[in-house]
Amino acid sequence: MKKIDDIAQSLGIQNDCLIKYGDYIAKIARIGGCEHLPLKGKLILVTAVTPTPAGEGKTTTAIGLADAFRKIGHNATVALREPSLGPVFGMKGGATGGGKARVVPSDKINLHFTGDIHAVTTAHNLLSAMVDNRLHFDPACQLMDSRNVVWRRVLDMDDRVLRDVVVGIGGPLRGIARETGFDITAASEVMAIFCLATDLHDLRDRLGNIVIGYSSEGKPVFARDVKAEGAMAALLKDALQPNLVQTLEGTPAIIHGGPFANIAHGTNSIIATRTALSLSDYVITECGFGSDLGAEKFFNIVVRSGKIPMPSACVIVATIRALKYHGGLSLKNLSNPDINALETGFANLEKHIEIVKSFGAPVIVTINRFPDDQDQELARLKQLCTALSIPISVSEVFAHGGDGGVELAHQVVAHSGSGKPEQTQWTYPNDMPLLDKIRSVATKLYGAKDVAMEGKIRRKIKRLEVEGFGNLPICIAKTQYSLSDDPDLKGCPRDFTLIVTDASVSAGAGFVVIYCGDIMTMPGLPKFPAAESIDIDESGEIAGL
Repeated sequence: MKKIDDIAQSLGIQNDCLIKYGDYIAKIARIGGCEHLPLKGKLILVTAVTPTPAGEGKTTTAIGLADAFRKIGHNATVALREPSLGPVFGMKGGATGGGKARVVPSDKINLHFTGDIHAVTTAHNLLSAMVDNRLHFDPACQLMDSRNVVWRRVLDMDDRVLRDVVVGIGGPLRGIARETGFDITAASEVMAIFCLATDLHDLRDRLGNIVIGYSSEGKPVFARDVKAEGAMAALLKDALQPNLVQTLEGTPAIIHGGPFANIAHGTNSIIATRTALSLSDYVITECGFGSDLGAEKFFNIVVRSGKIPMPSACVIVATIRALKYHGGLSLKNLSNPDINALETGFANLEKHIEIVKSFGAPVIVTINRFPDDQDQELARLKQLCTALSIPISVSEVFAHGGDGGVELAHQVVAHSGSGKPEQTQWTYPNDMPLLDKIRSVATKLYGAKDVAMEGKIRRKIKRLEVEGFGNLPICIAKTQYSLSDDPDLKGCPRDFTLIVTDASVSAGAGFVVIYCGDIMTMPGLPKFPAAESIDIDESGEIAGL
């Protein structure tokens, strides 16, 4: 690894703008916010097809593509989310790329890094403590109804037994007994606010707008009503500065924030993206899961905010394995050659191309190659994309680093900016009723024929409009394993009914969350969690991440 001073210098960042965490990690310190930064770079968004449980290498591709841009002579930076300890110790393991396309030092980034996620956890739980403290000293519930508190607690860990808990038991000195629960920190509204804020003042205002519960008259109660926003902002002040690290090839990487891509919008912070765009000719960033979850929210929530520009190009990561999986093969048989399954599963990729093109952005498909991919399968997938007039290349950045992404980088350069941002088509207008916004996303992007919900959910959504939240964009929380809300519906399901099971407002973040199907805000560890393979040797080196 290069010293972080050298990485900063390659971007034109002076040494006195760095707050160092050792030799290889630093925060970029800036006075004020990021809105004044002149944006000189082009933004490249990396998304993917509907993933298999192991993921399709979206982060690896984004990192390798940034390295490839440097290989062909362009000043590039990759902007990524911070890993959550839940997935690190759970199903996916580390989240710093793979093979020769990684950000380093991987172990520190995957674990505590610079403490940003811990700061978010603490700020969130401070508000939780202040809510219960107000209830303790206000037993008559003059401010809010203790039976209608919606603000829960968070922990940066997969822990299913904390999904639903009872607090305050043991007598009056313990507060008021009530039901609540824990979410994972990446699902916290504070994390979403952290990533959508443009400066410290914007952060403080957004924190004050968090809805924590409802009064006995049914009116929303905000974090500012318990005077929590100032202390929360103080806890997040240093964390709001973006983190600078590097790839294995010395390409600058700005890693900051980590909201979930189903409960929240799933992208790194606006501050990080704008900082990178002010320092680089090309900035490669990623959104969560497939384009139905990540890219849809990136456009309808993040780009629509007006704080970052329309992407100059979008890369859709596909794998032969994923398409065969959506073509009917089981996970254990994905290494078996099967052209028929590939052709059937291609409908999934075709749908993701359609989703991204609906926003007006140029699309490039890349095949993240695995060792057991067959040449005839790769050739057939190329034929299918060419028939749609979609540029396609094979990415081998896992095996070869930036050299394995040069073809992709040339294609992105050739096609970036070929769209017309002024003709960007949002999926719905802001003034559309919330129920119609849900239906628009479900029918136009997912392929559903309709939306269904219980009467109480419909009334809850209409009540959010009465409370003044009707003009907010929606953030649909659903499974990442299907274009529908049913994880068992693979491929490209058509004419299904999207089932809405709940709704809530993230007023500080600026969107309404719509829950579909069986969605968990606190994951559980798998039968064999990644934590079982992580260890430390006698010299202090961490293995198994």
